[in-house]
Amino acid sequence: MSIITFKSKFILSSIALLSLTMAACSKKQETSAVQDSVKKEVVVYSYDSFVGEWGPGPELEKLFEQKTGLDLVLVDCGDAVQAYNKALMEKDNVHADVIVGIDNILADKARASGILEPYTPKDASSIVPKIVQDELGNDGLLTAYDYGHFAIIYDSESSVPAPESLQDLTKDIYKKKIILMDGRTSTPGLGFVAWTVAVFGDDYESFWKALAPNILTMTSGWSEGWGMFQNGEAPLCISYTTSPAYCVEYEDTDRYKTLVFDQGHVQQVEGYALLKNAPNPEGAKLFMDFLVSKEAQDVLPLTQWMYPVNKNVELPQSYKTAAPIPDKTLSVDAETVNKALEKVMDILSAS
Repeated sequence: MSIITFKSKFILSSIALLSLTMAACSKKQETSAVQDSVKKEVVVYSYDSFVGEWGPGPELEKLFEQKTGLDLVLVDCGDAVQAYNKALMEKDNVHADVIVGIDNILADKARASGILEPYTPKDASSIVPKIVQDELGNDGLLTAYDYGHFAIIYDSESSVPAPESLQDLTKDIYKKKIILMDGRTSTPGLGFVAWTVAVFGDDYESFWKALAPNILTMTSGWSEGWGMFQNGEAPLCISYTTSPAYCVEYEDTDRYKTLVFDQGHVQQVEGYALLKNAPNPEGAKLFMDFLVSKEAQDVLPLTQWMYPVNKNVELPQSYKTAAPIPDKTLSVDAETVNKALEKVMDILSAS
């Protein structure tokens, strides 16, 4: 072998080794950059009215990013039940860090699914009223961030009189005049089923059979149903006691009325949780700490249209004039509600 040939091979080998080394370093730097990117991004699964333009999401995103320097990605999954279903399907390949919108009716199901990781946000135990947190359990899996009561909202400019009870909704005068939501994909929809079970007990099936002809439609989510209601497609819609406060605050109208029934109302408490095996658990915890802070809770009344859990938040005047609080709060266990939901859907399918 000549000296020239040997040197050439040595140089070529050195270049090849240097290239491999540089490629390995480049790949390592690229991997590190990806890891850093993941750590700076907090992904939250939620529902349309939370994430949407008029919901609290955009303002919360701005405040959180200013406060932490992290990138908050709010994912609109449709409704809270759909957000839960998405997180459940991704159980073995988790894409999100936090889920927002698991309420007291869905809580036991979410808890049993194994998708949640215990974490109690900073100062939550002193901020969240115990009577509210009790609805979601006290094992650290879910933390309350807002609450309110389900109610029938009435268009006072309609041609029919306001019903005075759930039973009144079955009267012939309300045929095709009620907008509901599907309890399989909507928390207000599931809440209405819970309400009927709480009021009628074992006789709830008879109520639903009588109610069926009066249901104009059952939408997949709240936003669609409320939009139809405000478009005048029906004079009655299931929603929250606080919904008319929005119309007073931003639409300058008291046309829509919350109907408070003497028989009582079921309360919804909405919670949020850290997802097990979240890609960015530390960032997730920072967001969870933030959501119960006064800074974040101040955003909720005029965007989320529910009562904030932070007692230091000053409620707007529209709540005092158009968001009555029922004197009687009803409750029913989640297992009973979920069983009832199946029977209700069977009744409606057969109608």
